Amino acid sequence: MAAPAAGAWCSWEGKVLRLEIRVQPRASRNEAAGIHGGRLRLRLTSPAVENRANSHLAAWIAEEFHVAPGRVLLIRGAHSRNKTVRIDAPGRLPAWFRELHAAATAP
Repeated sequence: MAAPAAGAWCSWEGKVLRLEIRVQPRASRNEAAGIHGGRLRLRLTSPAVENRANSHLAAWIAEEFHVAPGRVLLIRGAHSRNKTVRIDAPGRLPAWFRELHAAATAP
């Protein structure tokens, strides 16, 4: 599968936010680490074993976007570092998201 086009790491479908993500498990801290290969790169402290990274990803995204964990859905990539996540009606947009989005859409 080809990587998403630059700037395609996030898209809105009404009130639903869709993120194309590249996960780096076993990082020293949880953080957004920029855009790489057309995907949002997230570093997560959890290991990529027994679905722990996916669970951690959903919980971290829910916390960052102020939504219940049930409103974060892993659409694609359960067994891959490349993932597609859907967030139903985010309660807020984190500062790192706003900065990355502004940089991606700047002329």
